[in-house]
Amino acid sequence: MNKSVEDQVARLEERIDQLEKTLAEPVGADPNALNLLVFDSGKDKLLAAFVMATGAAACGMKVSMFFTFWATAALRKGGSQASQKSMVEKAFGWMLPNSIHRTKLSKMDFCGLGRAMMAQEMKRKNIADLDQLIETAADLGVTIKVCEMSMQLMGLRREELIDYPGLDYCGVAKFTEQAALSNTTLFI
Repeated sequence: MNKSVEDQVARLEERIDQLEKTLAEPVGADPNALNLLVFDSGKDKLLAAFVMATGAAACGMKVSMFFTFWATAALRKGGSQASQKSMVEKAFGWMLPNSIHRTKLSKMDFCGLGRAMMAQEMKRKNIADLDQLIETAADLGVTIKVCEMSMQLMGLRREELIDYPGLDYCGVAKFTEQAALSNTTLFI
């Protein structure tokens, strides 16, 4: 081989090595990914979370919602509790909403009057309620991750939660990993 060809081969090998190193490095944050950490079970905050999730998903973003602590209970499908619970777990079940339909407004609930007024006004103005937003989120591929530690703490069982196609269970480490790979994470 002549010197010129050897130099070209050496440069190409160097470029290939550099490209392989670049590919092996972690990719930066995905500008098309949104994570929502949902902490509160207030109806208004859940509405805001699902409006943001469905809006972002409709714009083509990959959206994941992480439900933890009080928001976890809002994902219950209602009905009776599992019978094999401790007294503390049963108390959590009595004190927390047993479904999305039993959530209260964080402000101006007024023993349900505020909720009724808001529901009536949303219907009158053709604004989607939580049921519709959850259905839309599922249709748009929004994933819901539920904090396993919160479930364990409150005595919630998987069979007590809503049927949702993108529902999964994970811990904070998985959420943190996912948040690190996305451009935007919001706390609600």
